[in-house]
Amino acid sequence: QVQLVESGGGLVQPGGSLRLSCAASGTIFSINDMAWYRQAPGKQREWVVGITRGGSTNYAASVKGRFTASRDNAKNTVYVQMNSLKPEDTAVYYCYAGARVPGSRYDNAYWGQGTQVTVSS
Repeated sequence: QVQLVESGGGLVQPGGSLRLSCAASGTIFSINDMAWYRQAPGKQREWVVGITRGGSTNYAASVKGRFTASRDNAKNTVYVQMNSLKPEDTAVYYCYAGARVPGSRYDNAYWGQGTQVTVSS
């Protein structure tokens, strides 16, 4: 019903930058909260940043001041600009969307397949 596709991951040196994108497609009535999560090897998935439909953002302490999230509601797309990357930012980054399909009374949770970010010299 709703598909999320992330892009923009890759290998970057410490101190470098990457911009991730996540585009939602399918039969969508509305997309409300969107977020980015990440999962490093051997660790649990952790929340990184959330952004409301109106553009309000909240960041995990570990990325605050370095990551900036934004969204384009017309394109059903969310972005995260990641600056001053550190080796500990290495993880698979997942996009999340709380979305409603036509005829539904509730939002459902949707996830992308993930994109790898590796920070290494």
